[in-house]
Amino acid sequence: MSTLPANEPKCLDPHDDHVIDLVIEARPRDLGTVTVARVLPSPKRRMVGPFIFADHMGPLVLAPGVGFDVRPHPHIGLSTVTYFFAGENVHRDSLGNVQVNRPGDVNLMTAGRGIVHSERAEPAFRAAGGEMHAVQIWLALTDAHEDDAPSFEHHAEATLPAIAPAPGVRGRVLLGAAFDAISPIRHPSEPMLVELRFDAGASLELPADAAERGLFVIDGTLRVGGDVLAANHLAVLCAGKSARATAGAPARAMWLGGPPPGPRYIEWNFVASSPERIERARDAWKARQFPAIPTDDQEFIPWPENLR
Repeated sequence: MSTLPANEPKCLDPHDDHVIDLVIEARPRDLGTVTVARVLPSPKRRMVGPFIFADHMGPLVLAPGVGFDVRPHPHIGLSTVTYFFAGENVHRDSLGNVQVNRPGDVNLMTAGRGIVHSERAEPAFRAAGGEMHAVQIWLALTDAHEDDAPSFEHHAEATLPAIAPAPGVRGRVLLGAAFDAISPIRHPSEPMLVELRFDAGASLELPADAAERGLFVIDGTLRVGGDVLAANHLAVLCAGKSARATAGAPARAMWLGGPPPGPRYIEWNFVASSPERIERARDAWKARQFPAIPTDDQEFIPWPENLR
């Protein structure tokens, strides 16, 4: 079990010209059918605001009949955010929700005290094959909400505000408020998450309006301060300082941030403010005491004993 400490800013001199605290390069993680790029948690930095986990999948092309499936598994103490750039999947959970997630939509599942879900290839997409490109993010819940009842929300692309914050820059505000737009999605951890797309040569001022902020480059390259950020790199920005991002070629990034929730422990799919909460959840999953998914109850991912 690893503890995720509260983040301490390193850019302490307000008079220097640094705007980036550090740059994190994502590490490959094999999920079976696909390999993802995992940028959080990292040995360099475990959280940015409430963002405690971030995977980037693709872009990749799945052959007909292959699909991408994640069998039923549990979560506590976090919310999952699933966002597709291309491709789709089917979410199922122990509350009985069944939801196809398509590009531009947001699936937000809050585990609270405990939920089980699966992610399966949509049958027609599995049969035909095609491009998959997505991010999955975890938000750590605050102390006051980590034992909330589990819940699930689906928000279609058309409900999420489109923005054009600078010439040649466009995107959508997925969570929170940014660039004079407010997402309809409310979350107790107060996250900010924005998809940004840059034309070649476009430039955008990134404001210092969140306690902690990061720029995660999805494709292309962006220059921020003296650093050029390639795909699958996350720049953690200095607190209280604005920064300018400029694209040398077309680029896409996720702008994220918010207040840190305090120290967190993480083990497998569980996040909590204490190791005891994780141990209770571990024992409950091994004893098959979590609720089953009504429409996907024939399989499950066992507790990975090699964690101990």
